[in-house]
Amino acid sequence: MYGEAWRKAQAGEVLSPLEAQIVQVIEDHPEYHGDVLDPDLGRSYTVEEGRTNPFLHMGLHLALRDQVATDRPPGIRETFRKLAARTGDRLAAEHRAIECLAETLWEAQRANTAPDEQAYLEKLKRLL
Repeated sequence: MYGEAWRKAQAGEVLSPLEAQIVQVIEDHPEYHGDVLDPDLGRSYTVEEGRTNPFLHMGLHLALRDQVATDRPPGIRETFRKLAARTGDRLAAEHRAIECLAETLWEAQRANTAPDEQAYLEKLKRLL
């Protein structure tokens, strides 16, 4: 979906709302432009390679943006607004926040439980 959205944007085609969100995240990450168009979707991204999985990274941005837009968990919109104001750079604030999101998801996966929204929100508040 990332590749198709990017291709459509480059061709000036009409984008769905989700595709427009994906394109914005891709535009924010020029270092991933080659990955988005790479037809080898089976590639693995390992720590040993020293590369972050670009699709996981961009997916976390999309998830965070959705959380802020819907204020779920309750309070994230205001917390993120403060973080963005404090850093003076929305994308830098997102990068700090998605570290908390990734950690929360990893903890939930490890414990085989649903993510703890309150613990996640507290991690974000500690960034302030």
